[in-house]
Amino acid sequence: MNRKKITACLIAAMGVLTVSSSVGQCAELSIDDAVAMAIERNPEVAITAYGEKTAKARLKKARAANSFSGSLSANASKTYAKTEGISHESNTFVAPRISLSLPVYTGGKNEANIESGELGIEIAKLNTLRQYETMRYNVIKAYYDVLEAEEAVKIQQDEVDKYQKHLTNTEQLFSAGSKAKIDVLRSSVELTNSQQSLVSKQSDYSNKLNKLRNYLYMDQHEPVVLTDKFVYNVFEPTVDDCVSYAMKNRKDLMVDEYTLKQKELAVKAAKAGYKPTVNLSASTNWDHSVLPDGDNHNVTVGVSANWNFFDSGVTAGEVEEAEIEVEKARLTVNKDKNSVELDLRSNYNSMREAEKNFSATKNAVKKAEEEYFIATEKYRAGEGIMLDIIDAQTSLSTARQNYMTAQYNYARYKAAVENGMGLDGYELEG
Repeated sequence: MNRKKITACLIAAMGVLTVSSSVGQCAELSIDDAVAMAIERNPEVAITAYGEKTAKARLKKARAANSFSGSLSANASKTYAKTEGISHESNTFVAPRISLSLPVYTGGKNEANIESGELGIEIAKLNTLRQYETMRYNVIKAYYDVLEAEEAVKIQQDEVDKYQKHLTNTEQLFSAGSKAKIDVLRSSVELTNSQQSLVSKQSDYSNKLNKLRNYLYMDQHEPVVLTDKFVYNVFEPTVDDCVSYAMKNRKDLMVDEYTLKQKELAVKAAKAGYKPTVNLSASTNWDHSVLPDGDNHNVTVGVSANWNFFDSGVTAGEVEEAEIEVEKARLTVNKDKNSVELDLRSNYNSMREAEKNFSATKNAVKKAEEEYFIATEKYRAGEGIMLDIIDAQTSLSTARQNYMTAQYNYARYKAAVENGMGLDGYELEG
């Protein structure tokens, strides 16, 4: 995996949490451009990336607990008391004392916490990479959604244009006395219905474009031109190959495995409560000066051990709780693996279904175009009826829509399969 590119994007993302709201020039975006912009701008990626900093802070804390700790203490007080009319006054001074302590043996608790903290950093990194993959998929899907909606508008606009042309032709034929008024009325109604559908599809296009802008953290009024179009790229791997790859490379599944190890380490840390602890300590204090000198100081070095051999079941309860968490984590691993496989197989089958529809729907478009031409010419010659025109136009629009939908379904499901496998885009380049 080429992580340098990802790291560069994430660094930029962590520093860019807001975007200027001013409307800029028209943005021309390829799919790769859109993905890069989302990684750089979208705060979801940056928020996830901050998890690495949190994990590093936790590891620092765990390591510090297994290292030296020092303290400085001193106390001075004055007491005034009066009893049966007699006043008493006393001064108390506790000499300054510097103490150092080092845990020598904690029953494995500190070591387990440090190892868990190290795993935590790996988990945070994997979560960041998975968030990148998820964002990449979301942007690609949204990009194809916009392209499909744009094509749908063009198809519907063509239908409107054909109905408008047909209405004009029908009105001319009616004026010539070769067609009835009802044909003019029906043509006008079909044109109006088609125009309403066009408005709906234009609205759908705007909504999907706004969703893409939202992923890219762009101003909703900023013009966008998508430069990539659908290109059929053959997907070679079998579904079993995809599942096998996912089981080894899905970052969230790796997180599940690392989380299970963390829970097992938590059991080890809890069981440390059954064992004694040993600390090495050193201290110095002095009585008659602000700082110690050669004639005024004492140093104490020692080793202390503590064993809490009875705590009324507190440790046992902590161990039992930790062991339950291990079982839950183990079940989560199996559950998530099954979910990944199910989703991957489902998306793979849908991708292949769309792929098979290519040729069938493409042929349907050609036949529908021929049918529409014949129906139009027959009607113009006075041999056809209005219903033939309507049926032919409906068949043509439906065939074009089905062909386009098959293409973009293939593109979206292919992206879903790649995401389900755990591919981040750089593996695809390689």
